[in-house]
Amino acid sequence: MSVVREMLSRKRLLPLLLMIVVLVYWYYSRPAPLVTIEGQTFGSIAWHIKYKDKQQRNFKPAVDSILMVFNHALSHYIPDSELSLFNHSDGSQSYKSPFFYPVLEVSKQVYEWSHGAYNPAVMPLVNAWGFGPQHEVQPDSAVIDSLLQFTDFNLVEFDYNYVRKKDPRVQLDFSASAKGYAVDIIANFLRTKGITDYFVEIGGEVVCAGTNARGEPWKIGIIDPASDILNQRFIATVQLTDRAVATSANNFNYRVVDGKRYSHTIDPVTGYPVQRNILSASVFADECLLADALATACMVMGMEPAKEMLARIPEVDALLIYTDKEGKVAVYMTEGIKPFVSLIDQPQE
Repeated sequence: MSVVREMLSRKRLLPLLLMIVVLVYWYYSRPAPLVTIEGQTFGSIAWHIKYKDKQQRNFKPAVDSILMVFNHALSHYIPDSELSLFNHSDGSQSYKSPFFYPVLEVSKQVYEWSHGAYNPAVMPLVNAWGFGPQHEVQPDSAVIDSLLQFTDFNLVEFDYNYVRKKDPRVQLDFSASAKGYAVDIIANFLRTKGITDYFVEIGGEVVCAGTNARGEPWKIGIIDPASDILNQRFIATVQLTDRAVATSANNFNYRVVDGKRYSHTIDPVTGYPVQRNILSASVFADECLLADALATACMVMGMEPAKEMLARIPEVDALLIYTDKEGKVAVYMTEGIKPFVSLIDQPQE
């Protein structure tokens, strides 16, 4: 009888064990709820981060700390930042942070790819037009010509240890790529913490990895360049994973002087704010620093030169919004990004 009772007991136990196994498997395999954190950096620029983490860790204090250190390295508004110290030096400077050399290296590459359209040495011109930390000077052609003599990125030399300027008047401005670079830095921090599914956005520049809460690719919106600060709408949405995107446009950052609107994007070749038919450029790449710099280059170059440059860089994609010959808004996309884009009532090239 004891054997029979033991067999019956085992039969009752097996379903219970099976249920426990199923519950344990379900618990550890279920999607982790998204952790959402946000804040501000670089003055008043908002950042938003979402990620999956079974431990539900809050990385906001760490992110704030990293961004503060990053800003103190590359901000041209902070008087004693690493960049400001270089801008006001007469010669060479050793690196004080791990951030200066990488941005110089990528900047040099994009400077060459774009034939100088992307040029961090444009800082004196940015100041002259009132988009920097110094007061504008209402530049005329004589002032512009004098500034163009030393707004040349070839006047900057650098290696792994030092950055040098050939002309003491040279000043650098990384605001055209700093947000994208910061996104990369935060994404790398999350990876070191074992996070594989995340969305990192700083001021519109984005890096995505893995999937969202529903196990689908992340979806981002491309702002309609006809929008304003108070009324923003999308012109397209893009499914994105394991990639970065940066968008450059002139609809939010401009100055009006004597009734004339001046774009914050300065053409380093002419010294004047750009006036092109391209309205916004969204560039997709493995790293947001590269995407950010290339997006700025596209805005400076204009449509046809930008398309030619992008064709020479197969590892990146782009979505360019522009006005066609009839003055209508149109969209150009590289082939690699087309399957992931949904346009919102817009013609495409």
